[in-house]
Amino acid sequence: MHVTETRGIAVTVLVPLIVMLGMLVVIPLGLSLLDAPGPAFVRRCWQPAAAVGAVALWLPRGPAAVGCAAVYALATLALAAQAPLRLARTRSLAASEIAVLTALATPAVAGVALVAERSGHRLFGFDLDILALTVPHFHFAGFAAALIAGLVCRAGTGRAGRIAALSVPVGTLLVLAGYFVDDWAELAGALVLTCGMWLVGLLTWRDVGAAGQDRRTRALLMTSAAVLVATMLLALSWALGEATGLPHPTPAWMAATHGLGNALGFALCALLARRRLRPLPHGGRTPATTTTTTLKERTP
Repeated sequence: MHVTETRGIAVTVLVPLIVMLGMLVVIPLGLSLLDAPGPAFVRRCWQPAAAVGAVALWLPRGPAAVGCAAVYALATLALAAQAPLRLARTRSLAASEIAVLTALATPAVAGVALVAERSGHRLFGFDLDILALTVPHFHFAGFAAALIAGLVCRAGTGRAGRIAALSVPVGTLLVLAGYFVDDWAELAGALVLTCGMWLVGLLTWRDVGAAGQDRRTRALLMTSAAVLVATMLLALSWALGEATGLPHPTPAWMAATHGLGNALGFALCALLARRRLRPLPHGGRTPATTTTTTLKERTP
C-alpha cells in the first residue's frame, strides 16, 4: 500500500471513527460524572445531535454535511453555555472547577471546526486537514483530558492534583492559541499539556490498588495511566518537528498512534474507571472504594 493511500485511510476512515467515539461515547460518559442540572439537560439532547453530527463525518463536503455538522455544533454550544451557568451556581474557581469548566466549553471549538471543514471553508486560513484534526483534539484533549484531570484533583490528590487540573486546561488553550501565533507557541502549549497529562497519569498510577478497587477497575486505571507515556511523547515529537523542521510523525501516524491511543487507552479507560468508582445514589459505590471521584456541585 502506498504512503498516500495510508494517509488517505487515516484521514477518511480512522479520524472520523475517533471523532465518533468522542461524540457518541466519551462526552456522554463524561457528562454522566457531573452532578449538575445543566449537563443532565444537555445529556438528554446530546445523543440525537451527536448521531446527526456523526453522519456529517461520512458525507461528502456540501450542504447536507454542513447541515448535519451544524446540528452538532449547536449541541456543543449549548454545552459550552453550561460553563458560565455552572460558575454562577458554584462561584468557585478551584482547580478542579477550572478543569470542568474547560471540559464544558472546549467541544464548541470542535463543533465550529467541523462545520467549517465540512463546508470546505478554510476558517481563519487553516488548511482543511488542520480543521479536521482539530475536531478530535478538542473532544479528547479539550473535553476528556480536562475532565479527567478535574476528577483526579477532586479525588484528594493534594497540590499535585491541583497542578494537573490547571496545567491540562492551560496547555490545551495554549495549543489553541498556538494555531494563531506560531509553531513555537504551539510547542510551548504541548509541553505544558504533556506535563499535566503525565502528572495525571502518575497520580492515577499511584492510586491503583486503593482499598475496594476490583480487578477490572485497576486494569482500566493502569491502562489509562500507562498509555500517556507514549502518546504524549508522540505529541511532543510532532510539535517539536513542526516548530524546528526536524523529522516527526506524519498526520496518518499521529492519528493511528497518538490519536487512537489517547481515545481508547486514556480517555475511554479513564472515564469507565471513574464511572465504576463513583458513589451510588443509595450511598454505596460502583464498585466499593474509599475515593470519591464525582465532581459535585459546591454550595455558594
